[in-house]
Amino acid sequence: MLVPGYLVELSSDALWCHLWFEHSVAIARLHALWLAWQELTDPATCGYTGPSVWHRDHLDPCMRELRPSGGPFAGCTKGEH
Repeated sequence: MLVPGYLVELSSDALWCHLWFEHSVAIARLHALWLAWQELTDPATCGYTGPSVWHRDHLDPCMRELRPSGGPFAGCTKGEH
């Protein structure tokens, strides 16, 4: 779900490293994001608004932390790690 829309380099201000899995900060944040997704996509416990809450409270803040010009991928360039 994340790969087509979120895990691409949109611009030089929204960095993404093609070797993101070698960045421990990215691994930690994406793991937490996955755990929140698992919890918030169960209608039995979260109702049907869970995915919306996940986007607002988890995905958006995570991407803001991972993708800024000074974030964990700051030293990476397109095609270079």
